[in-house]
Amino acid sequence: MRHILLINPNSSAATTDMMVAIAAAELPAGFVIDGVSATRGPSMIVNDVELVAAASEVERNWRAAGDHYAGVIISAFGDPGIDGVRDASRVPVAGICEASMLEAAHGGRRFGVATVTPELATAIAGRASALGLAHLYSGIRLTEGDPRVLAADPEALEQALAIAVQECIELDGAQAVVIGGGPLGQAAIALARRFSVPVIAPIPAAVRDLLRQLDRR
Repeated sequence: MRHILLINPNSSAATTDMMVAIAAAELPAGFVIDGVSATRGPSMIVNDVELVAAASEVERNWRAAGDHYAGVIISAFGDPGIDGVRDASRVPVAGICEASMLEAAHGGRRFGVATVTPELATAIAGRASALGLAHLYSGIRLTEGDPRVLAADPEALEQALAIAVQECIELDGAQAVVIGGGPLGQAAIALARRFSVPVIAPIPAAVRDLLRQLDRR
């Protein structure tokens, strides 16, 4: 049995359980996924200060987990700590932002991001640029209101994100749309069934990316 470590840089154990369930559904037989939550920091990362601070917590979680894992998934949009873990790790590491953006851009598609966190818009655009995808990035569309309040209401969250996805498609010309956030994982899966344009759920995208990395070894 091969074990995968999913690191939730948010401190919500309930969110970690949701992420693990989504990831486990994508794994073939022979894999087990274990989730760990940040012990310091917010229940949901919503701004640049929290995102930057999460990097050291991700690296601490990874070191504390042990070296028996076949691969690692970093499950916050922005991929905090991914470079540090990759530099120190001997196993593949996938980030939900990186994996979902690369999948959305496959074949040269223009892609947008629909999410709930306006204070992370610059960081998200920066991640697209760092991945060499700035020329395909059509921009970000945002829900209204407090992101933590919205994320706590699954029905309202899905409806608000659906509007943002539609705006990415109709106003920005996106040919694929990424749902930008690990805590938005369940809404992302539901939205993928509602649109003819590909809507990329970031946690499954990271699992697929990690499995490809493992296959290449």
